[in-house]
Parts: sequence; C-alpha cells; structure tokens
Amino acid sequence: MSKAFTKESDSDEDDDLVLPPLPGGGRNYMTPQGYARLRAELLQLIDEERPKTVEVVSWAAKNGDRSENGDYLYGKKRLREIDRRIRFLTKRLDVAEVADPSLHHGSDQVFFGATVTYADAQGEEHTITIKGIDEVDSLRGEVSWIAPIARALLKARVGDEVQFMSPGGLQVLEVLEVHYPEPGHA
Repeated sequence: MSKAFTKESDSDEDDDLVLPPLPGGGRNYMTPQGYARLRAELLQLIDEERPKTVEVVSWAAKNGDRSENGDYLYGKKRLREIDRRIRFLTKRLDVAEVADPSLHHGSDQVFFGATVTYADAQGEEHTITIKGIDEVDSLRGEVSWIAPIARALLKARVGDEVQFMSPGGLQVLEVLEVHYPEPGHA
C-alpha cells in the first residue's frame, strides 16, 4: 500500500511517557539552578521553538503532496519530539523539590548539593558534586543523588570512612573535604 493512503498519526509509540524512577517517595530533588535551567528550556520550547515549527509545518502542508514533502515530514517529526520533551519537562518540574545547597554552607557533613572530595583505598583523590537526577553532567564531575557513590557519601562528615559497593567490589572511601556554594551565589 502506498504511504499516501496510510493514516498519519500524531502520536508516537512513546506517548505513554515513562519517567526514570524516583526513589524515596517520588521526590525529585533539584538545585535552584537546575530547576531554573529546566524551566527555561520548557519555556523556550513552548514560546519559541514549537510555534516556529508549527509555522513551518503549516507552510509545508500548503505546498501539496505531503508524502514527499521533506519540510512537512521533518517538521511533524520535530513537533512530536518537542511535544514529548515538553511533557517530560512538565512532569519532572511538577514533582521537583528544590533544595538549596547554600543552606549548608560551612557544614562539614555531606548533603544534597555538596561538592565532596574523597580518597579511595589507593589514596587517589576524586571530587564530585551531588545534584538532581535531571541536572547532572557527568563530564563536569556531577553525580545524581541516587547514584550508589552519592548514597554512600550522604550524611558522612569530613574524616569519615564509608563503604561503597562499586562494580569492582567493596571500596572504602575517606571524606576529605565538603563544600557548598555561598548563600546568594550559584
């Protein structure tokens, strides 16, 4: 059967959006900066990118044969991607619990938002920042608060040793330093 005679669906098989699971009662901890960044992305998609894409699709639809119209086909696909991302961001921001790490400034105990320097059994030092699931950037040394290493370090204090089950087996880590942003600073 020719594609021209098939019904085009606006829905996608991913319409039943399944979010990565949130532990501990469904809380989605996020720093104020992470929340602001995701909210800005959502507003940009709604206010700028989606209307531009709708305009292109509408223009392309007026040009006739939609089955061979690249602007129309790509535009519809991009519109589905934008709508899917809007649904994802909306759901995540609805359950977000903003936790300001600067409230712990000066503390030597590890809480959400801490930048922690620790030493492994070989004496190598590593520094990570514990952030929300939706805002981590592993290339910048950030880990999610639900990551096993973050779970092991949470509530520890400078000088404490914690056990961490890594893929290579049980490791002992020593907390060397804990830093938080100053109040009023990002």
